[in-house]
Amino acid sequence: MTKSGEKPWGGRFSEPTNKNVETFTASIHYDKRLYRYDIEGSIAHAKMLAKQGIITESEMTLIVKSLREILKEIEQDRFDFQPGDEDIHMAVEKRLIEKIGDVGGKLHTARSRNDQIALDMRLYLRDEIKTIIRQITALKSAFLETAKAELHTVMPGYTHVQKAQPVLLSHYFLAYWEMLDRDQDRLKDCLKRVNVMPLGACALSGTGLSIDRAYVAKLLKFPKISQNSMDAVSDRDFVAEFIFASSMIIMHLSRYCEDLILWSSDEFAFVEIADSFTTGSSIMPQKKNPDVAELIRGKTGRIYGNLMGILTVLKGLPMTYDRDLQEDKEGLFDTVDTLESCLEILKEMVKNLRFDKAHMLKAASSGYSTATDVAEYLVNKGVPFRQAHGIVGRLVAHCVKVKKPLENLKMDDFRKFYAGFENDIYDYLTAEQSVNLRRLIGGTAKESVSARIKQIESI
Repeated sequence: MTKSGEKPWGGRFSEPTNKNVETFTASIHYDKRLYRYDIEGSIAHAKMLAKQGIITESEMTLIVKSLREILKEIEQDRFDFQPGDEDIHMAVEKRLIEKIGDVGGKLHTARSRNDQIALDMRLYLRDEIKTIIRQITALKSAFLETAKAELHTVMPGYTHVQKAQPVLLSHYFLAYWEMLDRDQDRLKDCLKRVNVMPLGACALSGTGLSIDRAYVAKLLKFPKISQNSMDAVSDRDFVAEFIFASSMIIMHLSRYCEDLILWSSDEFAFVEIADSFTTGSSIMPQKKNPDVAELIRGKTGRIYGNLMGILTVLKGLPMTYDRDLQEDKEGLFDTVDTLESCLEILKEMVKNLRFDKAHMLKAASSGYSTATDVAEYLVNKGVPFRQAHGIVGRLVAHCVKVKKPLENLKMDDFRKFYAGFENDIYDYLTAEQSVNLRRLIGGTAKESVSARIKQIESI
């Protein structure tokens, strides 16, 4: 039985670990959040050892009972975590041996902390991915409900942050629905590679003991088992892939927040964010700041940094397990926490927006945003597009000079630039007309947007 304060691996060593080394190498202060998964994996491992006759049924029963008691101790904040425990695996094992003696020391038979941590992280990430997928579903629903509510709201669409063509606000929100739908697909695909059972790889080469990996996989609901023990203990591709997928998600959230920040300014004045989702200034009484949106935009950099961190850790590691891999967890945990908090708060904020429909329509109607429609009108009259583009370009330049919108021109004005203009040109000049001309699949016409909404709701 290991003496108090003695490392379970200390048999090879003639002197105790330096206290500064203990502090420097410890991960218990952050990986203790894996306790539930560590115990879940240990229970499955103990059951397999008993099934294979490596430990007795009574030993297994005692180990499992004690592990469940330890789980309660941790959940009830009665577990004394110590830096000298090094990590969650050692902390649980030490407590198990304290409770049941040498029988507790049998639990680590046919496994290593190398495959144990790989298992814990996969179990943890499997649950968190499912949570994030549910959160994305909720945010997609919020975007969809806003799209349905704003089906008749016309706004200016932008390219290069310049007014381009009128679009429906609904179409804008459905664009983010599409982004989030892709994000969900990426996470679901990532989950396939997370959901692989590594236990049994041991330190790097497996074990000569007659274990049953398939039985453990069944207990832990893993559909696949790792096929190479060296890869199983050194693989953190699934961590990098998850953080990449998270980077894509937070990038989409940040883009939306950037628009929200701009749109809520006096210069745009398209939207008002509810007071409960804004903050004020300590010196300027009039201020109403979009801090929630700004923080989501800012937190994007955290997740990008975590992606670069894990890729940098992995890029030069010799096979197989190296202690550098301890650096995989803090970035992963931070990514999960950051992303989940952003998804949750943004979902609520989206439900508390008020759009100035009249002002958005006015903005969509300015800037000669229907010029492309005039060019397409000429194309329908048989004019080659490049020629039509030039005609309308000169027409717009004239309007700028005389300070008139296109819809205020008389027929004689149009015919100065092309004799083939007819009275039906006036069916192409307003923002509302422009929007509803685009009836193609994926277009911004009410007809197309309504069809997409119905299609989404039928999924």
